[in-house]
Amino acid sequence: MGLIQPVTAAAARADGASPGSAISVSHLNKTYAGGFRALKDINLEIHRGEIFALLGPNGAGKTTLISIICGIVNPSTGSVAVEGHDIIKDYRAARSLIGLVPQEMATDAFSSVWATVSFSRGLFGKPAAPALIKKVLRDLSLWDREKSKIMTLSGGMKRRVMIAKALAHEPRILFLDEPTAGVDVELRKDMWDMVRALRASGVTIILTTHYIEEAEQIADRVGVINKGELIVVDDKAELMLKLGKKQLTLELQERLEAVPAALSAFNLVLAPTGKELLYTYDRKAERTGITALLDELRQAGVRFKDLQTTQSSLEDIFVGLLRNGR
Repeated sequence: MGLIQPVTAAAARADGASPGSAISVSHLNKTYAGGFRALKDINLEIHRGEIFALLGPNGAGKTTLISIICGIVNPSTGSVAVEGHDIIKDYRAARSLIGLVPQEMATDAFSSVWATVSFSRGLFGKPAAPALIKKVLRDLSLWDREKSKIMTLSGGMKRRVMIAKALAHEPRILFLDEPTAGVDVELRKDMWDMVRALRASGVTIILTTHYIEEAEQIADRVGVINKGELIVVDDKAELMLKLGKKQLTLELQERLEAVPAALSAFNLVLAPTGKELLYTYDRKAERTGITALLDELRQAGVRFKDLQTTQSSLEDIFVGLLRNGR
């Protein structure tokens, strides 16, 4: 994509950031005036050049955390550094490194696409760069609407304008807060292609999304936040290895009315059709129990004609974490 130059090791040392760290959050808390505690002792390191997905239900604290890092909301206690710059003591330097695409549209309806994006660049004190603005608009399929007023655009196009605004000042870190909410499937694919290209150029991407399959497809690491607490942060592949379950599906030769009592120890689930038995097991366990299950099935006279295994998805893990209160 080439919109933003890669962040070199030399540049990292020059701005005082610790090697490999884009954002460092330490013992962060946020309590609002009414007494609601939105964030509880958040500790988080986001690495340079990664795509980090922050998952959580509505009201979990995702937007509050992003808003504090971006300097929109003040923390109650704790600290945040953006490439070594404290967000309170060195606000201007920290904020200049960040591009934010919020959930809500925030544009002048009567302004043109070109003026809106150019104005956003100027807010950060950057000199005019028409060639860069043109490239950003082209990459987001907005160039043919450069003169159009924002009010004439579709919802998907307005979302693209918000991304163009966030990229106009060439940030090193890009926050995408529910970027594909209400966006059609084709634009969603284009958006993720753009995200990958930005990451390849050295930009750190932090996104929140309700589409967990997107996080599973695109993220390097995943954090899950619930009720203001960060309950897990891990490499996506490691998370799925540690917490993922496998399910064995047995297609039966004859319909069952109920799971035989002799098989109760295996916690089998009988499909509504009565033609399938589902067995969930931990693939990391020393013994999966499958051999014993097959023996017990034979002794109970339950015959099956086929079997297959499936691995739990990131969504399954996410739901399980929330259900278990972790």
